[in-house]
Amino acid sequence: MTASHNDVAVQYDEDALPQYTPMPWSLKEIRAAIPPEFFVRDTAKGLTYFARDVALVLTFWKLATYIDPFFAQENIRGMVSPVFADIARWMCCWWFQGLAFTGIWVIGHECGHGAFSDHKLVNDLIGFITHTTLWTPYFSWKISHHRHHSNHGSMERDEVYVPKTREDFNIPELPHDEVDWDEIFGDTPIYTILMLVRQQLLAFPAYLLFNVSGQKTYPKWTNHFDPNSILFTREQRNVVIISNIGIAVMVWAVTHASSVYGAWTVFKYYGIPWLEVTHWFIMITFLHHTDPQLPHYRGNEWNFQRGAAATVDRDFLGWQGRFFLHDVAHYHVIHHFFPKMPFYHGPGATRYLKAFIGDHYHRSNEPIWQALWNSHIKCVFVDNEGSVIFYRDKKGHAARRAPDQYRVPLKSGLKSD
Repeated sequence: MTASHNDVAVQYDEDALPQYTPMPWSLKEIRAAIPPEFFVRDTAKGLTYFARDVALVLTFWKLATYIDPFFAQENIRGMVSPVFADIARWMCCWWFQGLAFTGIWVIGHECGHGAFSDHKLVNDLIGFITHTTLWTPYFSWKISHHRHHSNHGSMERDEVYVPKTREDFNIPELPHDEVDWDEIFGDTPIYTILMLVRQQLLAFPAYLLFNVSGQKTYPKWTNHFDPNSILFTREQRNVVIISNIGIAVMVWAVTHASSVYGAWTVFKYYGIPWLEVTHWFIMITFLHHTDPQLPHYRGNEWNFQRGAAATVDRDFLGWQGRFFLHDVAHYHVIHHFFPKMPFYHGPGATRYLKAFIGDHYHRSNEPIWQALWNSHIKCVFVDNEGSVIFYRDKKGHAARRAPDQYRVPLKSGLKSD
């Protein structure tokens, strides 16, 4: 007989959850386990990948110019539904062009980490061009992203994907069966889907403009465009201004192109693929950093290597993710350990990393759309206290727990009877 929902809730036992002991090794020990050739950056190889991505974008753009004339032919028009043909032809084009755009954005991301080339000028020139053309303030985001890597997994210092706490939702610190979870999180599936769509299309611009999902200790109106923002030091203000000038040039360029070619044409050929960039980037990073199995840390229990291990590799779009997105999702854990390692060394270096850190390496083969849904509904909040903590779902249930020495009991206990 199938157990009822209430039966499942009663059976939840915090003490019976699998325990997670924080990783003991130093970063030096982990680096020594990986052959030195994987840390070598090859400028020519990086430029080859960049040239390939540009060629793909130009090719898809050229092919797109044939879509409307081809289906406008009399003999073709009568063979298929005009509405269906109009949707299908552009959906196919946008899918691949969006992936190609995202590949170029990934190249800029490599440049921001200094992983593209040994030469800082090459990194910053290619990075500034690629990110600016895709509406990312290169230097500004590079600075905050570097701080994210330096502090990932720290509740106090991480820059983005900082979990909400029990206090943020006004959840009382009571045993699970004494909390009215439906009252707090009684969302319909339709509402959850709408929130996911909003996240996938608007989260990155919202983070840049309003610090949405960023560090909660920052003042109101923190953003990536204010040279005096808390995100930047006095010495970094000039490069923030340079990033702003680049975005201003893009505003002019898109406005001018719209006046010449028409706003709808610019939106078809450029706007929609760019929206896909923000979608893929947010989806990839959200799934890298958000999973019920991943810990977060407070205080002295956090260190760089523990934060780096609190990420997960995913089989993202199969061959398309490997080819168009440069394996950025398939091998993200190694990237957090060693951000200056080029993406093309990810597969080889990950084998050595996995062999050394064992169960502290996380990889998920869950289908990505299912993973997106599950992570969204299972990774809702963390406890207000505790030095090693895990996400809880909308019923207050966690998938793992820290060993007893790291646990902070709720005021009325941890266990549901």
